[in-house]
Amino acid sequence: MPAETYDPRRFQTTVPYYTRHRLAYPPLLIHRVVERLELMPGDAVMDLGCGPGLLAIPFAKEGMNVTGVDPEPEMLEETAKATREAGVSVALRQGSSFDLPAGIGPFKLVTMGRSFHWMDREPTLAALDKIVVRDGAVVLMHDLRNRTIENRWRERLDDLADKYGRSDECHVRARRSSDHRSHESVLMASVFSHVERVSVFVRREMNADDIVGLAFSMSTSSPQKLGDQKDKFEAELRAALTELSADNRFTEIAEMTAAIATRP
Repeated sequence: MPAETYDPRRFQTTVPYYTRHRLAYPPLLIHRVVERLELMPGDAVMDLGCGPGLLAIPFAKEGMNVTGVDPEPEMLEETAKATREAGVSVALRQGSSFDLPAGIGPFKLVTMGRSFHWMDREPTLAALDKIVVRDGAVVLMHDLRNRTIENRWRERLDDLADKYGRSDECHVRARRSSDHRSHESVLMASVFSHVERVSVFVRREMNADDIVGLAFSMSTSSPQKLGDQKDKFEAELRAALTELSADNRFTEIAEMTAAIATRP
């Protein structure tokens, strides 16, 4: 994402929904990253675009010295609250890939959970090259959903979000364009060119309230983005979900992934 299209407050209204409705990263996936990189308690980790701490807190629980960086102050407040509840310590700094806090680093690991597509990817990796130690790594964490009967509700949600402007977002247009470069392609053209992936499949049961909350946790269909069309969007979404399941029961199957990128 070019700097001129960057909006540091775009997730402001998603905060009440994010932790509750986004998929958490499974402890097994976190542990596999720790094992693969041979991280030791006390190693320095930065979670860039930390949101409400869905990665920062699990790595802190593994004994890492974690710094969470995010441009949204309300996200940082949510992370601070969550760290207290989890009984761990995470240093929090306001900033982003476009304006990393001065003097930050060095780090053994930099994680980015569902956030790399919001960044100017090549310059971000060049900047991380200066603060990730020689035997360190960059890890991109994400969730992927295959086309399967259980995930039909997600297709309805995406179609409706497109109707309400999601398809006009620059990162969505870029992903759908014929000259799109995947995250893996960008990584392999950077100094962090050795890329491998580990993943864990998860399944969860949901209802319509959960799916509406998930929609509002996304910046492309957040209350801020929808504005005065929020209630209309919600009504259409609930109607579409009722068509799929009269008993209001839904299932999600997702692959939680970690793309681990290191220097050769």
